[in-house]
Amino acid sequence: MAKQTGLGSAFWVDGVDVSGDINALNTIGQPLAALDFTGIDKFAFEKQGGKKDGVMDFVSFFNFTRAHPVLSTLPLTDRLMTWALAPALGSDAATLNCKQINYDPTRDQDGNLTLAVEGQANQFGLEWGLLATPGKRTDTVATTPGTGVDLGVASTSFGWQAYVHLFAFTGTSVTLTLQDSADNSTFANLTGGAFTAISSAPATQRLASASPTATVREFLRVTSSGTFSNAQFAVLFVRNQASVVF
Repeated sequence: MAKQTGLGSAFWVDGVDVSGDINALNTIGQPLAALDFTGIDKFAFEKQGGKKDGVMDFVSFFNFTRAHPVLSTLPLTDRLMTWALAPALGSDAATLNCKQINYDPTRDQDGNLTLAVEGQANQFGLEWGLLATPGKRTDTVATTPGTGVDLGVASTSFGWQAYVHLFAFTGTSVTLTLQDSADNSTFANLTGGAFTAISSAPATQRLASASPTATVREFLRVTSSGTFSNAQFAVLFVRNQASVVF
């Protein structure tokens, strides 16, 4: 794959697209604790991986009508922050279920007002995956796409996680369901892969396979059902490449 810039990126917080108000993403990190397993017979330290963590650290412009109402609330509840690289079907993306710990303004001598924001992982750590929608997808009726995103390997049996941001909604409710396929033609519902019905926006959800050995085939798509005239959403899918314990 050719080298790529970070131009045209997107950043979403709790179902709100704040991309145009983000000045810089300073850190998208997944630190891993190193546990000391050094025996007395060793001549150097011996370490194994421990708890994983996650952080997103960014700078926002002050926008009274978009970013500020979202970021200034500093909720005690969890937030969902997602960065997507040039959003398209299959684009790389990182997401963080986190606590937002600050919203710190700085005004420089030229009068620029920017705000430092940091999200620190809560419970799950930062996760990398692929967009299962072409960035933000808008459905006006129940929709079943013809093809899905290629996850790159025929199948894996290490479980999965998925996240959704619902940006806009008009109607009674919408249910988004994950389906996988071996040939990008014949699809079946992924076990446990239906998000809870959502009736208002903005909204977010996280799903995870019930089994850490759940199988995911090569292709994945997102279907929508329910009663609505407008549902705008993005789904990030994480297919684990090795055994994962949360």
